[in-house]
This record gives sequence, structure tokens and C-alpha cells, in this order.
Amino acid sequence: MDETSDEPPTSAVLLDNCHFSQVVFNNVEKFYVPGGDVTCYYTLTQNIVPRGKDWVGIFRVGWKTTREYYTFMWAPLPSDARSDTAVQQQIQFKAYYLPKDDEYYQFCYVDQDGVVRGASVPFQFRAETEDDILVVTTQGEVEEIELQNRNLHKENEELKASCAGLQKQNIDLQEELNKTQELQNSLESLRCNTEKLELELNSLKKENEHLKELDDCREAELHQLKEQIQNVTSDKERLETRLKTALDRMDQLQSQVLNYEKEVENLSHMDRDKTEQLESLKEENRQLRVTRTQQKEQNKKLGHCMEYLKGSKAKRSLCLSCCLQNGQQQNRDLMKELEEQKRLFQILQAKKNEADEENQKLREENDRLLRHLSQEVSSFSVVSQAQAPIPAPEVGGLLYGNPYSDFICNYFVLQVSIRKCPICDEVFPEDIETSQYEVHVQSHLLECPLCSETFEKSNKQVFDDHIFCHGLE
Repeated sequence: MDETSDEPPTSAVLLDNCHFSQVVFNNVEKFYVPGGDVTCYYTLTQNIVPRGKDWVGIFRVGWKTTREYYTFMWAPLPSDARSDTAVQQQIQFKAYYLPKDDEYYQFCYVDQDGVVRGASVPFQFRAETEDDILVVTTQGEVEEIELQNRNLHKENEELKASCAGLQKQNIDLQEELNKTQELQNSLESLRCNTEKLELELNSLKKENEHLKELDDCREAELHQLKEQIQNVTSDKERLETRLKTALDRMDQLQSQVLNYEKEVENLSHMDRDKTEQLESLKEENRQLRVTRTQQKEQNKKLGHCMEYLKGSKAKRSLCLSCCLQNGQQQNRDLMKELEEQKRLFQILQAKKNEADEENQKLREENDRLLRHLSQEVSSFSVVSQAQAPIPAPEVGGLLYGNPYSDFICNYFVLQVSIRKCPICDEVFPEDIETSQYEVHVQSHLLECPLCSETFEKSNKQVFDDHIFCHGLE
């Protein structure tokens, strides 16, 4: 076997399905001496395409399938695989793997599908015999042998000539015999043919009559077919007209589809724009809700302020009655205090004017609440002015009237000018500076660093949402 461990591709293909002419083996000896390497020469024709798994095997003569190889070697691929000419190749089989008997063997080229593509003439593996030994003779013997050869050659020519004449006579006689036999055979065949022709003539007559009947039927069928063809032609023309109309309609529908696609695309753009507008409106709605919540809280705080102011009004009425009862006893002290209160009133009035100027921006941001607050303050001022001129009951019949009437009016004015925090309801004394009051109010607020909008610290979640909205922008 071959020294390689891989088994070659084989098949059970019979000899009838092989193509032995695609690979030609050259210079194949009649016998090869055992114990020596054997070189196999072969030619790849244009009819075969060599592949990597092709192989050359040594088969015993009489093999049936490619599985019966004795040994094999992988066939090398030619250097120019795309060549359109024949390619010479060779393989060397090692002596160790060659057969040791004197049976007849032959080379076979098998492709990777296991199909034989070429086979050589048979040969043997044997040593030289005595028939193959060269015989050495003298010159005289050679001349005598040549003379005998010439005489034998002459006799051979004469015998060939006589044999050729006899063969020619034999051929002529055979031809005449064949002609006679052919004539007899033709005569017999003519008789038989005559009888057959008569029988066929009778059958043809019957068939002719039958064909005439069939011809009449065929004519009727042909007439019907012509009418059907005319109907089919008219139907075809009508269908062609309908098809043309349908094609025109299809072109119109295609143009309409294109227009609809454009409209759908425009509507999709509009839908996206509307979606963006809806998102912006939702954001504005959320901001408006936050603003509304803040306004509600401010309204609630203003309501607390109004309640506090109403309570202060009741306290002022109580103080007024007390002052009227003890007026005579504290006349001098009250006169001095009145002077001091007038001076403080002037100072507070100036500070109030400054605070009004500083708070003007806040009033502009919330006009509705400020108008409502102004109306409440105005109504409170009207009530204060209506209560201020109420005369005190006469005590001992004062000649020059009540000496504390101016103090009472100034007391009400001072009570109105007292500052109160709108968020925590904390009351500040009249001598507090405006900057301190503003710092206290500012401590309750959170200011947006982007748009300067203010929020109460109690509404920190609203403030965080506001900052988050700026991040989305």
C-alpha cells in the first residue's frame, strides 16, 4: 500500500461509466524489474480538470471497481492549471510498495470522485528471461541467415499471391451465390409483399371510407372552430380595450397614490409640529398651574393679613376707650408722647415711601392681588377716617374740647404703618429699617438663577420642577 495514511476516494462505478481517454499513459514498459522504483509517465488532456484529491493507482488486470487498487500515489497538480493544452506529468512509485508476483497490472488515473479517467496497457513485475538474452553470431552465419530469409520471403510472397487469387475467386463465387440467394429471397419477399399489399389495399379502402366520414366531421368541427376563433378574437379585442382602460386607470391610481403619499408625509410633519406644540402647551399649562398655586397661597396669606388688620382695629378701639378714660390724668405725659409720636411718624412715613418704591416691581407682577389688597386697605382707611372724628364723652365739661383728639388720629395712622411679614405674619416695630424688613422677607423666598422668578421655601418641589424645566430647554 501507499506510505500515506489517507485513503484515496473510490467508488463502485462500473467500467462502462469510466472515461479512459481523458488521461493517456506514456512509455509504459512490458515488464518492470522487481526491487526497483517505477516512474509512471502520463499526459493530462484538455478534457480533464485536475483536482487536489486525484490519484494514480496500480490495479491488477481484471479489476471491477476502483476499490481494488494495490497501491496508489496522489497525483500532483500541474503548475499551469488553466492551460488549454495537454500537460505532461510523472509519478514515482517506491519499490517497497510494488507487487511481488508476476501477474499483469496496469496504471489507472482516478479523480477525487472515484471515477477512472485513464488506464495504461498491462505490464508485469518480473526479472529478465533467456528469451530476452542477446545472441552473438559470426558474419558468415549472418549472411546465410539473410539468404534464407530472402528465400523464405520470396516463397512467402508467391504464397501470398496465390492465396490472394484464391481469395478473389472465392469472393467472386461467394458474391454470385449471395446474389442468387438474394434474388430468391427477394422473389419470396415480393410474393409476400404482394399479398400484404392486397390486404393493405383492402384495409386502406375501408380506412379511406372511414376517413371520408371523419373528414366530413372535421369540416363541421372546423366550421365551429372558425366561429369560436371569431368569438375569441372579438373577446380578445374587447379584453385588450378593457386592459388598456385598466392600465390607464392604474396609471391614474399610481399618480393618486403618489399624491396621497405626499399628503401623508405632509400630515406626518404637521402631526409632529402639533405634537411639539402640544408638549409646549402642556409645559405652559403646568407652569400656569404652579403660578396659580402660588397665587392661591399668596391670597391665603393676604387673607391672614386682613384678619390681622381687623383684629388690630378692635384693639385700637379698646385702647381709644382706655385713653379717653385716663386722658386727664396723663395729659402732660401724653402731650410729650404725642410730640415723640409725630416725630416717629414723620420718620416712618419717609421709610414707608421708600418701601413703596422698592415694592413697586412686586405689585406689577401680581396686579390682580395688589388691586384686591389696595381695595381692602382703602376700605380700611375709610373706616379709620370714619371712626377718627368720633367725639369722646364730655368729662367735667371741657372748655377747649378733647386735648387727645390729634393723638388718637396719629395713633391710628401709626397702627396702619406698622410692618407685618406677609409669609410668617411676624410684626416688626415701627423703628425697624426697611433693609432689615426686606432681608427677613427674602429669607422666606427661593430665587431662580436663570429667570429671577421667586418661590416660597415651603414650595421647594415647585422650585425644583421649575429648574428641571430650564434643563429640558
